[in-house]
Amino acid sequence: MSNKYNLDRETYRAIKKMDRVQLEKILTDVYVSGKEDAESGYIDLSELKSAIGQIKGIGENRLNEIMDVIQNFVDNADNAEKK
Repeated sequence: MSNKYNLDRETYRAIKKMDRVQLEKILTDVYVSGKEDAESGYIDLSELKSAIGQIKGIGENRLNEIMDVIQNFVDNADNAEKK
């Protein structure tokens, strides 16, 4: 996540001088930016499977069980967002 919004002294003074409409616009922009950053959280499941497979003691069967659990969580999260 990038730090686009830095509250330095100049920004602080500008905010103090804003009216309600200007401040609402700034806050809405910050909110939308944060929401977009949160929604862009993408995980490559094939890379994740490969990384988990490198752990000593994780065989093919256990790896498939772990990936099934992860896939269920991802699917449930996607379904909850659509509601």
